[in-house]
Amino acid sequence: MRLDKLLSNRGYGSRKEVKEIIKKGHVLVNEERIKDGKTQIDPIQQIVTVFGEKVEYKEFIYLMMNKPPGVVSATEDTGDKTVIDLLGKDDQLYNPFPVGRLDKDTVGLLLLTNNGKLSHQLLSPNKHVTKTYFAKIKGVVTNSDVEAFQTGVTLDDGYVTMPATLRILSSGEQSEIELDITEGKFHQVKRMFEAVDKKVVYLKRIKMASLQLDPTLSEGEYRELTKEELQLLE
Repeated sequence: MRLDKLLSNRGYGSRKEVKEIIKKGHVLVNEERIKDGKTQIDPIQQIVTVFGEKVEYKEFIYLMMNKPPGVVSATEDTGDKTVIDLLGKDDQLYNPFPVGRLDKDTVGLLLLTNNGKLSHQLLSPNKHVTKTYFAKIKGVVTNSDVEAFQTGVTLDDGYVTMPATLRILSSGEQSEIELDITEGKFHQVKRMFEAVDKKVVYLKRIKMASLQLDPTLSEGEYRELTKEELQLLE
């Protein structure tokens, strides 16, 4: 990686500003003063300092967020706040993106990373990665619904869903359920319940693959994955 690219990516200024910092001798690589921004370095193996401050570098970033309502799962949006807007500047520098989408009014587990390979692995239809949701449903959810979901229900566009596991936590005028699905169709959970004449009034993703939402994270909060959590996704 070029030295000037590393420093600009880490927020030390524009490429032009970084070039001046380097030219004036404020940058050391393994304690050697470097004045050429085009110098190729290995930021993992070599120690880079700017004004005596060590430049922290990691190739990939992995963040778990408890997505709040009213925020869109995108890197940018012309009208709404995005999940990227909720990140600190130091984390934004890594250019992370959400792995998959949660609807604007859906809350819960959202993974953000800049590792495209891992994202593809989790989102590929061929992988059948399980996503688990907690939901509150307007209407009495019954064992007939459990059986229908296990078989696959027909959505409003004629698509028949893959088998899904529905667990009834409480049943009444407003039922509470958990649902495991292995697809990610547009508004899928809501449309599945509409297919059995019911309505989702609250939806929260609590698990993706083997990664569970940290219950200590309030809506809008996030943190880096632990090594153990990352291993669950690899």
